[in-house]
Amino acid sequence: MMKIEKILSWVMVIAVVFQILGCEAFVRKFSRKPKKDSQAKEEMVLVPEDYSGPGLSKEELYRQYFLFWKSWQDELIVALSSASPHKKQVDCANEALKNLNAMNDFLSVTKREALKVFINQLGTLQIDIEKDVYGYKKDQNRATAEQIKRNILVHFSYARIKEDLR
Repeated sequence: MMKIEKILSWVMVIAVVFQILGCEAFVRKFSRKPKKDSQAKEEMVLVPEDYSGPGLSKEELYRQYFLFWKSWQDELIVALSSASPHKKQVDCANEALKNLNAMNDFLSVTKREALKVFINQLGTLQIDIEKDVYGYKKDQNRATAEQIKRNILVHFSYARIKEDLR
């Protein structure tokens, strides 16, 4: 009886080995086959082309930068009101200042000087925010940001400034 079990187990082992190996070599059967490229490879663009957007008028550009400034100023006020990270506050102030400077390019000389005052105030606020790492003067900075926003909305909205665009 013991001999029959031994012979039967060897037959089973040999059957499993033949089943695994099959007609192909063991290595070829279990190795991953390379994928065939069904799509032709695209050539890289070696010469960059300038894709200029649609030409916007100075009024549209001013409105766009004004909207960007207002959005970043609102974001700055929200960041100063809540427990936002210091980096977000600094980034919001930088973007608001950048858009104010872009607005300044479309104004006449007299309005430029008037906006320069608010640009300087926002620049000072930006420096104060950068220095206030621990947020001790967060409320004071928020109040200053709100005051700057109110003044610019009153004096530099498109309805008031459209005659002074250059």
